[in-house]
Amino acid sequence: MEHEARAPQQLWVDDEKGVRRMPDPVRTAAVRAVLLVAVTLIQAMVAFFLTMTESWLAFPLVLTSVGGTIAATWSVLDVWVTRQVWNQRHGVVSVPSSTARQLRRERRRARRAAKRQGGADASGSEAVGSPMAEAA
Repeated sequence: MEHEARAPQQLWVDDEKGVRRMPDPVRTAAVRAVLLVAVTLIQAMVAFFLTMTESWLAFPLVLTSVGGTIAATWSVLDVWVTRQVWNQRHGVVSVPSSTARQLRRERRRARRAAKRQGGADASGSEAVGSPMAEAA
């Protein structure tokens, strides 16, 4: 009875809540950076081996490797800057104790306190602690 018919397990199971996907501009910059870094590393390795064999191609390849290193560094910085700009423009709050959450927490507490007291504010749209109630 050990070999009963069972449903085959799937090879690939998607996580419902996985790592969030990077925004398109950030992902594009990251792919560009990875490609440039990979090409630069290969170029530097070939330049090293050509230098060891005392080939005439070593000098031009070393010069282009220096340029490639500068370009690769620039592209990695571009990923960082693009990510920062994306976060700033689209209002991503990454700090757990942000002021937005603090305000929501205070409003929630005020609403719960008003509900416990059975006040009219608990059912209305203007709860205690809301900006509209404070402005009035």
